[in-house]
Amino acid sequence: MKTWMTWLSACVLALAVWPATAGTYSQTKHPIVLVHGIFGFDNIGPVEYFYRIPSALRADGAKVYLVQVAASNSHEVRGEQLLTQVKQILAASGASKVNLIGHSQGSPTARYVASVRPDLVASVTSVGGVNKGSAVADVMLGVLPAGTLSNTVLVSIANGLGGFMHLLSGGSGPSQDSLAAAKSLSTAGSLKFNMAHPEGVPTTACGEGAYAARGVAYYSWSGAKPYTNFFDIVDPALALTSLAFSGAKNDGLVSTCSSHLGRVIRDNYRMNHADEINQTIGIVNLFETNPVTLYRQHANRLKNAGL
Repeated sequence: MKTWMTWLSACVLALAVWPATAGTYSQTKHPIVLVHGIFGFDNIGPVEYFYRIPSALRADGAKVYLVQVAASNSHEVRGEQLLTQVKQILAASGASKVNLIGHSQGSPTARYVASVRPDLVASVTSVGGVNKGSAVADVMLGVLPAGTLSNTVLVSIANGLGGFMHLLSGGSGPSQDSLAAAKSLSTAGSLKFNMAHPEGVPTTACGEGAYAARGVAYYSWSGAKPYTNFFDIVDPALALTSLAFSGAKNDGLVSTCSSHLGRVIRDNYRMNHADEINQTIGIVNLFETNPVTLYRQHANRLKNAGL
């Protein structure tokens, strides 16, 4: 009888404690700011760019903010736009720093802010980030040189798409410059950017970068499987763009080595560039860790690091 009562008391205690602890798993010291990539958005109606990720983080105790920078422009232009919003977030929240998590071009955008104002940033995390350029951008610039009719048409269409995506997400103002975006995302453009903002960037071809620089912690993870779900309408396009990498591991738009920044958590998830943000609307690889789980785990990682 005594043993049974002891067991029952333990169960009651566990149930009493569980709700309090379950809601703090992702409770980082500093707010998390999610930064979208090229042609990205914060949300279009009920569809978020980081699909169902903010709500999952908030449910676990994190303070999460979404930002809206130009859908297509250079790293520097987008970086300045992000810096303005980071200052606004800090003023509104009372926090002293933020944890920036950037997907695709969101990574160099976040890195720009950490480089010019490291005092405002606790960490930068690159998810499928274009940190050393993309062969897709190289092909676009090589096949369609600046000034040609085809290039002019492509840039006009891309600028229009960027503006349309921004309008749908409720934004207004930031100009679109897809040619500037392509140049920034190219190998040559990334090399130039990295010379000015080298923090966290690996000095070897496919290694890790400094885990911390100027008081900012750097992390990265990425996928390496362009085609992951037959029912995802985006996958065929990513399978096609993956051909630009000539057999090198990639997620459809970014090579594995280019995605490295700071501490590489993992670079071979069975995910493509869209899966990394739980798109399209959650249609991802059923045989890989769910992307939402990865963001929750990383928030917990930041929490345990005192960030």
